[in-house]
Amino acid sequence: MDKFGYMEKFGYEQLCFFHDKYTGLKAITCIHNTVLGPSLGGTRFWNYANEEDAVEDVLRLARGMTYKSSLAGLALGGGKSVIIGDYRELRKDPIRREAFWRAFGRYIEGLNGRYITAEDIGTTTQDMVYVNMETTNVVGLPGRSGDPSPYTSLGAYKSIQACCEHVYGNSSVEGRTVTVQGVGQTGYYLCKLLYDNGAKLIVSDVSQERIDRVVEEFGAKVVDVNDIYSQECDIYSPCALGATVNDETIPQLKCKIVCGVANNVLKDAPVHAKALQDRGITYAPDYLANAGGVINVSYERAEGGYNEEAALRDIDRIYIRMKDILKISEETGQLTYETADKLAEERIKSVQNIRSILTTGRRS
Repeated sequence: MDKFGYMEKFGYEQLCFFHDKYTGLKAITCIHNTVLGPSLGGTRFWNYANEEDAVEDVLRLARGMTYKSSLAGLALGGGKSVIIGDYRELRKDPIRREAFWRAFGRYIEGLNGRYITAEDIGTTTQDMVYVNMETTNVVGLPGRSGDPSPYTSLGAYKSIQACCEHVYGNSSVEGRTVTVQGVGQTGYYLCKLLYDNGAKLIVSDVSQERIDRVVEEFGAKVVDVNDIYSQECDIYSPCALGATVNDETIPQLKCKIVCGVANNVLKDAPVHAKALQDRGITYAPDYLANAGGVINVSYERAEGGYNEEAALRDIDRIYIRMKDILKISEETGQLTYETADKLAEERIKSVQNIRSILTTGRRS
């Protein structure tokens, strides 16, 4: 990958590599855009096959966070961090674990507030407590907004309701069959919301422990991870890693809606959004569907401290935003991701223009 060329094409600001010899920390932080405010995005801990895969992931994720925060109406830009390694091994050594995350916190502090981190796949609130020992540029802490997973899942559930109303004329999920790919933290909480409201669940995951939990609690049907795409269902809900909607999986899908908590669901947005549309499948833009978590943690930085009631009201608005995007897309003939992108970009451009005018005025 031509990193500078890619950054120039999509308007990235910064890509930083961090390494700590003592703890073995290998981290990459990407700041995509700070027009609306400091960049915010979680830290993903994953055993990437190589450095190039990690770079590609953090670039895609950071840009998605910019659009997510913009469309959610937040005064935040987009950023993300990824750490290369096995988080399970790190957790076996409590002393190294603290030193590891405190080293990461020192690096984040060195970015001078341009990037705020939080937990993500492979990280926990306790990890963020260690980060917080070295920097205040971290959210999702215990005693404040806490684990963002339930709020991410709530936003996705609201999005599924909006999609059901658009497709079926009724927002209820009662009696609907939903295939949930990945039942980790966010996938589990989404399963609970769906089950509590009468949906039938078909699930897959690489972890037998996670599978056993949703089978016991929600009576979910289990299929192999490679068979989840071909199940007869109303809704396919990707809740693991991105790019699961691609050339290989789209022909297998037997659903009317694609909506979940995963980021970057479409491997190639222009190509695969069009392929879904051609098959009569409604795609819920992922960075709107999964915005509940970032909305919730953003309230940690509100004047007067975290306010869960206000955060929940804001997350409820995802339902209206999703309905609006689906309606505009239908009326204009745009792909749903194009409509979402356009609205997010218009807000960023508007604020950028205001700042330019204010800056020019001061200079004069």
